[in-house]
Amino acid sequence: MESERWLRSHGCAELTTAHAGSEVVLGGWVHRRRDHGGIIFIDLRDRSGLVQLVFNPAVNPGAHGVAVCLRGEYVVGARGLVTLRPAEMINPGLPTGAIELYPEAITIHNPAKTPPIYIEPDSQVDEAVRLRYRYVDLRRPDMQWRLAMRHRVVKAIRDYLDEHAFLEIETPQLTRSTPEGARDFLVPSRVYPGRFFALPQSPQLFKQLLMVGGLERYFQIARCFRDEDQRGDRQPEFTQLDLEMSFTSEATLFALLEGMFDHVYRTALGTGVRTPFTRLPWAEAMRRYGTDKPDLRFSMGLVDVSAAAAAGGFRVMQATVAGGGGVFGLVAPGCAGWSRKEIDGLVDRARELGAQGLAWLAVGEGEVRSPIAKFYTAAQLQDLLEALEARPGDLCLLAAGQGYAPCKVLGALRCELGEKLGLAQGPDAFVWVTEFPLFERDEAEGRLNPAHHPFTAPHPEDEGLIEADPLRVRSRAFDLVLNGVELCSGSIRIHRRELQERVFSAIGLPPDEARAKFGFLLEAFEYGTPPHGGVGFGLDRIVMLMARVDTIREVIAFPKTTTANCLLTGAPAVVDPKQLEELELKTGGRA
Repeated sequence: MESERWLRSHGCAELTTAHAGSEVVLGGWVHRRRDHGGIIFIDLRDRSGLVQLVFNPAVNPGAHGVAVCLRGEYVVGARGLVTLRPAEMINPGLPTGAIELYPEAITIHNPAKTPPIYIEPDSQVDEAVRLRYRYVDLRRPDMQWRLAMRHRVVKAIRDYLDEHAFLEIETPQLTRSTPEGARDFLVPSRVYPGRFFALPQSPQLFKQLLMVGGLERYFQIARCFRDEDQRGDRQPEFTQLDLEMSFTSEATLFALLEGMFDHVYRTALGTGVRTPFTRLPWAEAMRRYGTDKPDLRFSMGLVDVSAAAAAGGFRVMQATVAGGGGVFGLVAPGCAGWSRKEIDGLVDRARELGAQGLAWLAVGEGEVRSPIAKFYTAAQLQDLLEALEARPGDLCLLAAGQGYAPCKVLGALRCELGEKLGLAQGPDAFVWVTEFPLFERDEAEGRLNPAHHPFTAPHPEDEGLIEADPLRVRSRAFDLVLNGVELCSGSIRIHRRELQERVFSAIGLPPDEARAKFGFLLEAFEYGTPPHGGVGFGLDRIVMLMARVDTIREVIAFPKTTTANCLLTGAPAVVDPKQLEELELKTGGRA
């Protein structure tokens, strides 16, 4: 058959000097065409890379006649002998730069229009155009490298967990709607009119039931769906490494997952990560960094200077500390020489973040420039600088308030200053943030919500506080954070019915409603449930950070936009009215 005549024998970049004199058949896209006085050079590209084809009317006239017609992104097949380039023509910047191909024959599999995107790394093209023509965008080398790396990451995860006796088990994509923090995507049932399946936000309940079922070690590269507002690191559908383990503890899970990350980095990037990872209780993370997602690539920790700040005559700080609040400081190294306009910009930014104001001290050699210096004696001012551990040349920022409010403001400024000062450039910094609160208060509705999810176990020392003082209950939940980005949430789970019902009651879920929504889980707990725990990793985020890009859209083959639509296919779209009739649904007249 004619088509078999053009079956590819090698990838373009697989050819080396060892193939010289061999006949090969190549297939790919015309990457670049150059005409040098009648001799035509074509860079042929496939997924493996580039190789140069040469068409000389004196050497391969038949093929040359076809090459005259070739244009960028034509898909062609070429057959001929691999030839060594003359020494002076070797291209050291190309893996195949020592060889070339003089095709004896060439065929055009498919011509192409001029593409809307240059097939070059980091081509500056509007993202909407890239997403609209994603099938062209995917040809770019950087996109292909990222997706190939994603493949290596997933394979490394599977290999590692297989070696540690985990089983990969699929869980349902059509399930029951349950309250898990985000809105569900609902799927109407044709067979049961008026009833709906929900696409899973995560396999949380099913993986716990697998532990009840005695599988002991489960994982899944799971597709998850959440109908929530989008941003750079969110999509309505995403991929999660889901993992659950029986008879485990936080320390056991941490050691397992740290080993997995080291293996993944070595496999995908050729370099490991430093273990063990830092561990930081949630309350300490909030005090020191103002966030539960601290970026530890640089120091600049927050300092509690309440005593020193309240010792002077500055009434705002005195009143805050007297009222049970605190004063926290942040030291920006080398920024004492900033202009008043630059410093005022920080004050304005602090107000945007919710602060009432921001005090500052620019530390010089033997002097301090600050609008609040007049409220302190020389000795008191020195005590304040010593509490801040400030040095000449530093700019000190102070925020006062109740609870963690001043820490959150300074924490946000810390991250922005870290980027501006070029401090957030160190090696990847992993940190486990542990002991999150079990509950948080919904200020709008005044009720308690689970800080993670309602299946998280409370700290054993705090179980007695669930009814008495629920906001003081620490959980056995933890997050893994990398460079200020949350990679995963996990926890040791509740495995006793009595304790699960107490948590449901604390969040205002009546017994009858709890049985209606989670009766199958509560019943399962009565049939011998082992202690267990697990995590859910955002796989897209992991690959995004490893690839050093700013959005997960860069590591997903066909992502949605920030408004959750697909420019390539036009989804979501209006459907045939007959389909709605079959489902007994009405759209309310909106198209």
